[in-house]
Amino acid sequence: MRKLFLWLLALGLLLSGCGQAGEPAEAGAFLLDTAVSVRIYEGGGRDTAQAALDLCASYEKIFSRTDPDSELYRLNHREITQVSDELAQVIALGLDYGRSTGGAFDITMGAVSELWDFAAEDPALPDGEEVARRLAHTGWETVSVEGNTVTFADPETVIDLGGVAKGYIADRLADFLRGEGVTSAIIDLGGNLYCLGSRPGGEPFQVGIQYPYEERQTTIGGLPAENLSVVTSGLYERSFTLDGRLYHHILDPDTGWPVENDLLAVSIVSERSVDGDALSTACFVLGLEAGMDLVEDTEGVEAVFITDDFQVHLSSGLEEVFYLT
Repeated sequence: MRKLFLWLLALGLLLSGCGQAGEPAEAGAFLLDTAVSVRIYEGGGRDTAQAALDLCASYEKIFSRTDPDSELYRLNHREITQVSDELAQVIALGLDYGRSTGGAFDITMGAVSELWDFAAEDPALPDGEEVARRLAHTGWETVSVEGNTVTFADPETVIDLGGVAKGYIADRLADFLRGEGVTSAIIDLGGNLYCLGSRPGGEPFQVGIQYPYEERQTTIGGLPAENLSVVTSGLYERSFTLDGRLYHHILDPDTGWPVENDLLAVSIVSERSVDGDALSTACFVLGLEAGMDLVEDTEGVEAVFITDDFQVHLSSGLEEVFYLT
């Protein structure tokens, strides 16, 4: 009964607002290597939702590390040095987060990330010596951006924007929807949730935080959100188990191997989704104590940390609004 109750609760949390305005206008697709959707409750129809997804697809053609036709792929293969405003801006943002987090967030881990396949039917560990060799060519200091020119200090450095691009895209989709007159919507980019406006009727959306290792509809708690982003990084999202040990996709920039600490998940609540995207990863890498310190020192950002004993740890700004389910 508990699981059924939580599933019903989560459905209400994540889709709240439908009852007052009928079914939302929704469009969905598989983009950014995940299921994405745009649900509009007020101010637009399905054509507007689809236009937002089309915009998302155009950004994927810029930021994808693996698509040979993408701008980032061409940059990583040194085919170009002059890039678009969007790519230059996101790389610059990634480098800023590298500086501000002491390297806990690092967009230059692309060559190391390529060694890990968390979707393989028969997963295997990468060669340790190769991980170490490629790790020697990482570090946010190896990349610089001046205007639209990107320069690599190391010829083997590979940029991976997976920890920041989705947040940037969510922010741009929100801007687009506002420009189209949308006043109530939810943008879901698979772990990156942006609540535009409030529910029809004026009440905030209620966002559920997933219970680690349970189905997506099962929540451990929730919080109100209005014009806010909620981004979660969890070790259970992409992982495999080998010889009884779990290996997950959040890699430690110091080792090239999955982060080992007492965290299961970090959710960042912020006005800008790009902040939540980068900081959810950085805080996971830093661990509970240092990660919480970073959040408390960052204006306009709050966090939910879940440790491996399934305890919830809140930043000071969420203590009075977060509720357990």
